[in-house]
Amino acid sequence: MTDKRAELRTPPEATIIHPPSAISSFLPVLHLRSRVLQAIRRWFGEHDFIEVETPVRLAAPALELHINAEPAGDRFLRTSPELHMKRLMAAGAPRIFQMGPCFRRGERGSRHNPEYTMLEWYRVDAGYAEVLMDTKMLLLAVAREVKGTTELTYQGRPLALAPFWERLTVAEAFLRWAGWDPTKVYDADRFDFDLVEKVEPRLPREVPVILTDYPAAAAALSRRKPDNSAVAERWELYLGGLEIANAYSELTDPVEQRARFAECAAARAAAGRPVYPLDEDFLAELGRMPPTGGIALGVDRLVMILADLATLDDLLPFRE
Repeated sequence: MTDKRAELRTPPEATIIHPPSAISSFLPVLHLRSRVLQAIRRWFGEHDFIEVETPVRLAAPALELHINAEPAGDRFLRTSPELHMKRLMAAGAPRIFQMGPCFRRGERGSRHNPEYTMLEWYRVDAGYAEVLMDTKMLLLAVAREVKGTTELTYQGRPLALAPFWERLTVAEAFLRWAGWDPTKVYDADRFDFDLVEKVEPRLPREVPVILTDYPAAAAALSRRKPDNSAVAERWELYLGGLEIANAYSELTDPVEQRARFAECAAARAAAGRPVYPLDEDFLAELGRMPPTGGIALGVDRLVMILADLATLDDLLPFRE
């Protein structure tokens, strides 16, 4: 996600340009990737989702503290299709998905690339619990179609996609491995550092892991829990220790969303980061969006898992 976590995980690396003689070695993984994309689209088609396309060049990317957009003329390349997809939900779309390129400036490492493929989907009258059910069904279906099994091996360790998924709240994980509860007293820098250095390395690798119920301050576009306003209805999925997906019960209150964007803009300015204009069209339509669950899933990382690859250098033939 630059995401502070990306900065902590990935020191600067030299550009890798594969010579023509090496590009042919990528053909097997490209074939597997093609089958993954086909399996994903097949699953969504079978579950009544509409595939959509939204703009790649935006006047107003979503404001998030550690995510920087790539300038493109007088606009920006999208870091996510989220805001336009939510406008479609506000207009009455019941279930939509999109799979395509996204861009984040300055992210380059073994598991990060400035250009990457994102899968996002949203569905009406749902929250993060229902999206978790979607995710389980999707990943099982893709693994069975592409690998013929849900019993995988990733980097020398078994990874069983069924039947059990570990579930930990952020509070539980941080109390166990970092010695504090960020849902009680939130410190953004400490949270990011401890997540990367203390929590993620200790998450189980043999089963999928859901890290759930984030501090509300770490979930700018997520709905707060009804029984605890300090906690947001957000979870992230880890496979083999690799973060794969980020899901929300979506915030639908335009007043609160505007306030969160303003807070984020102030924090970005204080950190010396660019401050992007607000997407006023999105904010004007947000109040019409019904209760909605949404998720962003990294397709490149999913293919890494299914192909048992350690780095994106082994996945992307034209990485620069």
